[in-house]
Amino acid sequence: MWKRIVFSMAALSLAMLLLATTIGVSQAPKSKSSTESPNPPDAKAMPSAVKAATSKVTSVTVYPNSALVTREVEVPPGVGPVELVVTPIPPTAVDSSFYAEGTDTLRVLTTRFRTRPVLADSREDVRKLQDELKTLMASKEKVEGDIKTIQANVMQLQKLEGFMTANVTHAAEKGALNSENAIALSKYIMDTRNEKNREAVALQQQVLEMQTKIDFTQRQLKDLASAGVRTERDAVLAVDRANAAGGKVRLNYLVDGATWRPMYKLRAGKTAKEQIQLEYLAAVLQNSGEDWTGVKLVLSTAQPTLNAAPPELHSLKVAVIPRGAAAPAQLSGMELEAQSKNLRARAQKDYNEKKAQDGASLYNSAAAIDQSWELLNPDAALKRGCALAVTEGPTVTYHLSAQLTVPSRRDEQVLEVTRLEMPPDYFYKAVPVITSHVYRQAALVNRSSYILLAGEATMYIGTDFVGQMNLPLVAIGEQFTVGFGVDPQLQVQRAMVDRAKTTQGGNQALRYDYRILISSYKSERVKLQVWDRLPHAESDALSVNLVKATPEISKDALYLREQRGNNLLRWDLDVDPGVTGEKALAINYEFKMELDRQMSIGSFQSASAAPHAPAPVAAAPAPPNAAEGGSHPRCVREAQC
Repeated sequence: MWKRIVFSMAALSLAMLLLATTIGVSQAPKSKSSTESPNPPDAKAMPSAVKAATSKVTSVTVYPNSALVTREVEVPPGVGPVELVVTPIPPTAVDSSFYAEGTDTLRVLTTRFRTRPVLADSREDVRKLQDELKTLMASKEKVEGDIKTIQANVMQLQKLEGFMTANVTHAAEKGALNSENAIALSKYIMDTRNEKNREAVALQQQVLEMQTKIDFTQRQLKDLASAGVRTERDAVLAVDRANAAGGKVRLNYLVDGATWRPMYKLRAGKTAKEQIQLEYLAAVLQNSGEDWTGVKLVLSTAQPTLNAAPPELHSLKVAVIPRGAAAPAQLSGMELEAQSKNLRARAQKDYNEKKAQDGASLYNSAAAIDQSWELLNPDAALKRGCALAVTEGPTVTYHLSAQLTVPSRRDEQVLEVTRLEMPPDYFYKAVPVITSHVYRQAALVNRSSYILLAGEATMYIGTDFVGQMNLPLVAIGEQFTVGFGVDPQLQVQRAMVDRAKTTQGGNQALRYDYRILISSYKSERVKLQVWDRLPHAESDALSVNLVKATPEISKDALYLREQRGNNLLRWDLDVDPGVTGEKALAINYEFKMELDRQMSIGSFQSASAAPHAPAPVAAAPAPPNAAEGGSHPRCVREAQC
């Protein structure tokens, strides 16, 4: 009898467990259905779809601060007027810059720009992220439903465990306990609980992973939504068709968020006979909001101007103040130049946005800054040779031969403009007053049809990176010099070897002797330029003269015209191999400074001192017996050499 009672209790418990499991499973699809089949939006709330004309970006001209985009728009066959909608237009497009070009049989009547609200963002990348987010949210809800089902099953196991405990206790009191059945039921409860706990932990980990992906996708959508995802931008063209053939018209507009800058890679060969390879590159920043796929790309240094006539010139007013009165604070030349350039950029933007009056006013204000600087600083203006905000340099345009794809993104994309081969004329340059290193350089001539704009250059010897330099503007046919790093096989030392002071009448004369030693560990003869300098007097109170130099300074005509007058010294030497130690090549020179005996040297400072350079170095008192040629302690660096 008691066996039948225990067996019936176990069967009843198993039936309750199966019933609970069936209920949980039947609820899961219902949750999934509610997630995957949301109520559709009200059809009345959805705007009517805009039928977009077929168009494609075919060419782009990139300027320093913007780009001119050209789209080819398909005109459907037919006769008479038709309205074409080009969409989407990127959010960086300049509203007033739209214009269209027709053909002999397709006449563009009007071109206008408009914005319209939309229910959903039509951009492809936004739609993909939105679909991905919906899928992740649905998957997360399904897994959370499975977790709730497992939790309900575990609670049912707890009820079964309580029911079993009470019945086992009652059977034990009556002496009718079946230990085998009790143990089997207990093992079933424990095994089922462990299995459900493992499933719950795995599902909770899935929820955490999905939540991380959801958060990341939402951040991506937020970044894309910064430009306004609920507004669509269109260009609307009214076209009159003269025949039924249809065809294409071109739509042009300016976009912000685009710029470019030149950069170079120069690669020298392992031997002096190999040509230098110059890669002319363009670093393009394209963040306009639309991809340029398979386009003809043009790079230009010009500023896009949509005004056909020059700005009107306004009168320049001048004000005077009494002598001795406090003058208004004046900005530095660099600050005035930046201010003038900023005004000119704003003025051109106003012209492009058809604000001619505002643009003319800003142009005249910028010109007033230029003129006031010239009239108040005539010496500096004569030396500069051009207006304050004018940067000398040509306006050049490069048409890239291949059709390129430039996606819209935030980082720079490097494109190749051209690749040139140039025969080098190698020489070495040493400036021991600045550095003890000797640099390898190459004289090149630009015999290509490209003007090389000023830009950053990366230098290689073979595949080895040797450094970077700033390449200057190089015209067609112009010679220029590039550097290929330090050559440790050449060494240079500079030292003062004598000093004397004499008095002649009312003047005092200070004489200095210097020696420069060049050592070569190379296996071939090389050409070497050695540079040094003398103090340069800015007034007649001091005269500085080179007394003698062995060997003689350079006879190069350009050097004599441009640098010699500033007391820069240059020697052009041929250095034989193996000149080291006692055989080292020596340069000796002597110079003299004369000044009134009642005067003394105040300080020395570089002519091109940086804004935050240290204060000028004042002349230190002469050591004892210096005028008599007494002995002086040698520098530690020379002793180490």
